[in-house]
This record gives sequence, C-alpha cells and structure tokens, in this order.
Amino acid sequence: MDFEFPLPLDRQLGFALYSAFMAVGRVYKPWLDKLGLTYPQYLVMCVLWEDDDQTIGGIAQRLDLEPSTITPLMKRLEQAGHVVRQRNPADERQVRVQLTDQGRAVRAQTRTLAAALYDKSGMTVDEVADLNTRVRALRDAFRGP
Repeated sequence: MDFEFPLPLDRQLGFALYSAFMAVGRVYKPWLDKLGLTYPQYLVMCVLWEDDDQTIGGIAQRLDLEPSTITPLMKRLEQAGHVVRQRNPADERQVRVQLTDQGRAVRAQTRTLAAALYDKSGMTVDEVADLNTRVRALRDAFRGP
C-alpha cells in the first residue's frame, strides 16, 4: 500500500480517534452538565460504581492517569457530596475514596446517557460493543508490552 507523507488529515488514525472522542464528548456534555459532572469526573465515578472504596492510586491506574491528576477531581467530587476521602489508617500515604449515597444515586441518572449515545450513533448495541472491543485492542497494541 502506498502512503503519501504526511497523510491527509482524514486518513490519519489519530485524528479520526481524536475527532470521534470530541464528537462523543459533545453528546455527553449536556447530560453531564445536568449531573454537575465533567467528563473526567464522570470517569472517576464510573470506576467507583464498578468497585467502590478504592485508593487514589488505584483509580488513577484504572484510568491510565497520574494520581496527581486524580486528586483535584476527587476534591471537587467531595465538595459536590459524591465521594468521601479518608487516609488509610494502616498507611497514611494512601487516600481511600468511597461513594456517598448521593454519589451512588447519580448512577441511575446516567442510564439516559447510554441510551442517547446508542441513539445518536445509529449503531446497534452489538455494533457499538464490537467497535469498543476493537478500539481497546488498538489501545492495548499501542501501549506495547
């Protein structure tokens, strides 16, 4: 296969992924605004909805971010009443995060977000799941060993 360099923008994989992310973000934004969450805060909440009571480091690892990036998000989520942070008595360096009842209740409100994404995509649930699997495989390939 012949390639011209640099590739035209519309043929660059990075740009396609980036612009798709931005488009998805625009669909998320009005829903997240109603919940009072930014997208990064929403991701943190998703991690905690999957497995509550985690360390800042564990959340950062799950999201492939630095703990220093997660800390300000946690402060804002705590101020909003969604989480509580506590130092681990066994290791004072470690901060544990738990959802509050309010934080758990927000999860139910995100169901309409998933429906909006599927509707807007024009794809079936199986097609979106397949695309998600393929994008994760691509991510993992770029991460390397």
